[in-house]
Amino acid sequence: MVLGTWYSVLAMRPHFTWQLRSRTFELGPRTLIMGVLNVTPDSFSDGGRFFEARAAIEYGLELLDAGADMLDIGGESTRPGAMAVSGEEELGRVMPVIEELLRQRPQAVISIDTYKALVARTAIEAGAEIANDVSGLRWDGEMASTLATLKCGVVLMHMRGRPAEWRTLPPLLDPVGLVSRELRRSAEAAVSAGIARQRIVLDAGFGFGKSFDENYPLLAHFDALQELRYPLLAGVSRKSFIGRTLATNANDTPPQERLYGSLAAMTAAILKGAHVVRVHDVKAAVQAARIADAIVKTS
Repeated sequence: MVLGTWYSVLAMRPHFTWQLRSRTFELGPRTLIMGVLNVTPDSFSDGGRFFEARAAIEYGLELLDAGADMLDIGGESTRPGAMAVSGEEELGRVMPVIEELLRQRPQAVISIDTYKALVARTAIEAGAEIANDVSGLRWDGEMASTLATLKCGVVLMHMRGRPAEWRTLPPLLDPVGLVSRELRRSAEAAVSAGIARQRIVLDAGFGFGKSFDENYPLLAHFDALQELRYPLLAGVSRKSFIGRTLATNANDTPPQERLYGSLAAMTAAILKGAHVVRVHDVKAAVQAARIADAIVKTS
């Protein structure tokens, strides 16, 4: 295949069928919107506004009404300096929210944002469709076999080191190459553990162990990850590299004021082939994604 033909293939967004626990998503015709719902007291993006279950449930319903295709519900922050919690505590935070959202909206698609097999199993058995593991199945030795048994949708994210180590990690000379190689290993390990290929989506992990200067090459060359032949998820919403770029008077723009920068980064990711985007501002993301999708369809 000549280079020009290969580039034209990469420039298009391939279509996939994503098999979840009880239903499927067609990925490619349009970008799917994953709304973020953090049920934590120390979330970087909302400062713990939805730690109380009632507030989280109301906000989850708002995100669905705004057009979210799925909700990603997490009970433990993974920002640097965040306090780790036990599986039981994490379940105490997320399960009342998941159960009530599914009671009120039985057709809602719920993703459980966790790296713990116990939490994933409990949430999926209660009706969640997807397990989103920021560790790429690396932090809990039982996670891969658990998800294989549960037969749910799986998101494997790339993370460099642990959050406490991020400030001391050596610089990356080739962010795209490293992310591609390590995501490939994660996907191969998942398939070897019995997770069906059609259940897997890969997440480049923007901001997770990547410095300010390393996120932009990853975003600019996000389309290179299409070589992995898996659906791609991009989570750039409110990330610190956006806040740094938008800084004024040497002060990073706070997370709640990063909407326009987040939409710009999200649009770039869609134009580079993202099938799913993980966002905080759902209504704005839905509108921006429609424009980006119109461009993708003509490319």
